[in-house]
Amino acid sequence: MHSKRGWLKQSLGKRLNAIHSINAWILLLLTITGIVLSIGAIRGDLGGFRVTLKQLHIYLGVVSILLIVLYAPMLRKHWHQIRDKRSRRANLVFVLALLFGWSASGVILWQFRYLPPAWNNTALLIHDLLTWVGVPYALYHAISRSRWLKRQQRLDQAAAAARPPAQQAAATPAASVPAAAQPEPAAATDAAAARSAAQAVIAALKASPITRASFLRLAAGLLLVIAVGPAFYRWVKGAFDTGGNTAAEIAALDGNRMLPPPAPLPDSAAVIGGGAQGNFRIYTVTEIPAFASDTWQFAVSGLVDHPSVWSWEQFLNLKRTVQVSDFHCVTGWSVYKCTWEGIPLKELLAAAGVQPSAKYVKFYSGDKVYTDALSLDQAEMDDVMVAVLLDGKPIPQKLGGPVRLIVPKMYAYKSVKWLQGIELIDKEHIGYWEARGYRNDAWVWVEQEPV
Repeated sequence: MHSKRGWLKQSLGKRLNAIHSINAWILLLLTITGIVLSIGAIRGDLGGFRVTLKQLHIYLGVVSILLIVLYAPMLRKHWHQIRDKRSRRANLVFVLALLFGWSASGVILWQFRYLPPAWNNTALLIHDLLTWVGVPYALYHAISRSRWLKRQQRLDQAAAAARPPAQQAAATPAASVPAAAQPEPAAATDAAAARSAAQAVIAALKASPITRASFLRLAAGLLLVIAVGPAFYRWVKGAFDTGGNTAAEIAALDGNRMLPPPAPLPDSAAVIGGGAQGNFRIYTVTEIPAFASDTWQFAVSGLVDHPSVWSWEQFLNLKRTVQVSDFHCVTGWSVYKCTWEGIPLKELLAAAGVQPSAKYVKFYSGDKVYTDALSLDQAEMDDVMVAVLLDGKPIPQKLGGPVRLIVPKMYAYKSVKWLQGIELIDKEHIGYWEARGYRNDAWVWVEQEPV
């Protein structure tokens, strides 16, 4: 209570400075943790620490929201205090918009399990967009208002004040001289007067170079644009391009050599879904493996009556079906209406002859690191598929091809990439991300979970 009274007794300026300082440090930490979390290539290296880092990012976000709540009672007085400073008012509006946008989208991403996937997808887009805009702006704001730059500005002002009176008079435009002190306009034929006026303008221009502080602000802004601009352009193109080029670009760099390629069924070739209009983010916990058809194999083993091993050509001869389903990542993004073609998992299990003692289905990735599992009931859902084509084309290497698991009702960490092995087991298996803090039952939306 005493500390609360002490806070309220402080002047508005001191309270604003305290909030501004704390918020700056929080924003810095949020930026660092957010960037680390967004780098898909290091997800595997971070391991379980990634979950801890994500929680830290959330806690920092909550603190940022509390700072907004703390500032709210001071907003009216602060706004009145800067009523004659348009640039500071514009800065305040922009910063508050950033903070409210970050906070609202962050809360949605935090509570993703209780909200529809479309909300999460929109929130992630907004969160990323505000980060691309807000972080460079915050850096520029910090540089332009730094103590060192303010010192340069004071030096510029002191130098201007120390100029000889004659130079100061020359630096004053003729238009600023009071009308009563100006001589009557010279006649058009008065060449001497015209020459004198022209010389005064040139002298004023010579005496008004750009200040060091202004130059440093301009240089800082240009450097930020050069550093961030190209990456921001690529992000905007990837986020808003709905022409279906993203999957094609991924496939163009494919490292797999699987021959012959699978021939799509008519429904798959026609792409009856809209997956080609979406954009996938590339995540992996290992180096992305490459496969060749002459060495690739697929096995079903464990507690089954008929263990089996297929080569690539044998695997392509298995009966396939086509389904359209959404693809949801636990980080908040989705790709809607993907057309998948493959073998329903329940048909593979039925052909293998599941023994009564089997309770779980374990999946092995061809990267020889990643594993996951489903209960037998979950594995026998109608839309769980061992997929070989996406939108009528072979699944690209970076998207988990040549074969991957698809579990549409669960987040994609259950949909094991580079799938090569299925094992029926009698005890629960904790998968790669579940061992690092993720939920074992990864239902996309809590309201959709089976009762």
